Amino acid sequence: MVAEKFNVDLNKPLVFQVGHLGEGYQEWVHQPIVSKEGPRLFENDIMEFLTRTKWWIIPLVWLPVVSCCLVMAIRMGISITQAPLLVMVGMLIWTLVEYSLHRFIFHMSTKNYWSNTMHYLLHGCHHKHPMDSLRLVFPPAAAAIICIPFWGLIRLLSTPVATPAIFAGGLLGYVIYDCTHYYLHHGSPSNQPARYLKRYHVSHHFRIQNKGFGITSSLWDFVFGTLPPALKTKKSS
Repeated sequence: MVAEKFNVDLNKPLVFQVGHLGEGYQEWVHQPIVSKEGPRLFENDIMEFLTRTKWWIIPLVWLPVVSCCLVMAIRMGISITQAPLLVMVGMLIWTLVEYSLHRFIFHMSTKNYWSNTMHYLLHGCHHKHPMDSLRLVFPPAAAAIICIPFWGLIRLLSTPVATPAIFAGGLLGYVIYDCTHYYLHHGSPSNQPARYLKRYHVSHHFRIQNKGFGITSSLWDFVFGTLPPALKTKKSS
């Protein structure tokens, strides 16, 4: 007996539907719907509210934390000249974290009910509805969870005195990442490098979705061989 193919009803909350797609989920989620109106994910109004975040919330919440970490580092003995260098190290580490999360977590292959559901919440909803402006940046609660292992990683790789400054750099890198990501979807850059980054990211969404995992930089795509094929320049008419 052949199982009937499951069809997602876009007029109903999606989160607990997409898992039923099974092995067909990956194909479905990578067929984007270009609309500025995002779908409803949850029936519950509170849960639905928690999935929506305006882009300006990110710097509003996290830049004060960056400042506090820098003050902490200086009070622990980091000099004014050392602090910018450690911040730059933290920002570089963030670019690798950004790439790794995007490639190995956000683009993991799933096919059973719960893994499909979790993937859709993490990143699938963004690929299915890439112009949904309220689901482009990480809700602060989700970002806070990522901060815990990120702090632990930096503490493991550095000294207790340097950790707050490097963490501040990583967190600043995250703020730049999320704001850049929003701009690449909804801005119209006319100058480089923003124009290149937008084209690069649009290619990831609409051209070849298993390449081009960098958002703020294509550095790690170059290092690990996941650069998309060269984008052809538009011929002048």
